[in-house]
Amino acid sequence: MKINRICISLMLAGIAFANSAPASADSYYDRKVSLYELLPIGEDDIVFVGNSITDGGELNELLGMPNIKNRGITSDVITGVEKRINQVMKGHPKKVFLLIGGNDLSHKLTAAQIAERYERLVKKMRALSPATHVYLQSIMPINNDFGRYKTMYGAEKVIPEVNRRIKEIAARNGCTYIDLTDALQDPKTGKLKKAYTNDGLHLTGAGYKAWMSVVEPYVKAEGWPLLNK
Repeated sequence: MKINRICISLMLAGIAFANSAPASADSYYDRKVSLYELLPIGEDDIVFVGNSITDGGELNELLGMPNIKNRGITSDVITGVEKRINQVMKGHPKKVFLLIGGNDLSHKLTAAQIAERYERLVKKMRALSPATHVYLQSIMPINNDFGRYKTMYGAEKVIPEVNRRIKEIAARNGCTYIDLTDALQDPKTGKLKKAYTNDGLHLTGAGYKAWMSVVEPYVKAEGWPLLNK
């Protein structure tokens, strides 16, 4: 009887562990995609598309605009956005702000490989909704002093080249390039300011405020007067 009780306890513990195990990144992606399928986007909407940095921000509250829609998904990459971008563009939103590519760096892709995927995504966006104003944001600086995200070590050397290529993609495809670097990096180290992050990659409230201070003029501008500035 004692052995049976031990076996039953071990089985229950195993079930509890399985039920409490964290979901994979793929399952989170699928859940968010299924949610976004239910949420409509209209022609007066302004949409932010990206990965965890976008996903984690209450952007409509930060900018005081209820027509801002957040379509970020944690851990997403360029090809992931490409697969789901029709959800956004089929509503022909007024503006789309794209911030993607950081996680692609962690997969050790070269700047050229990232740029190729990025431009394919942008071309798809422009084809699906030519009247939508598309804004391409630079990949944000990172800070490896926190000792986190070891797959991103060395990425800080590649980010400037990727951003240069994103700027060229914007010019070739009728988009606006927004450089976030100066507003977020420490001018002495070139790294993401420690006041703006608690892990070297994601933004704190102060970081979101700094980010929004850069994009707000583009969000609130009527028409497209800030093209390629």
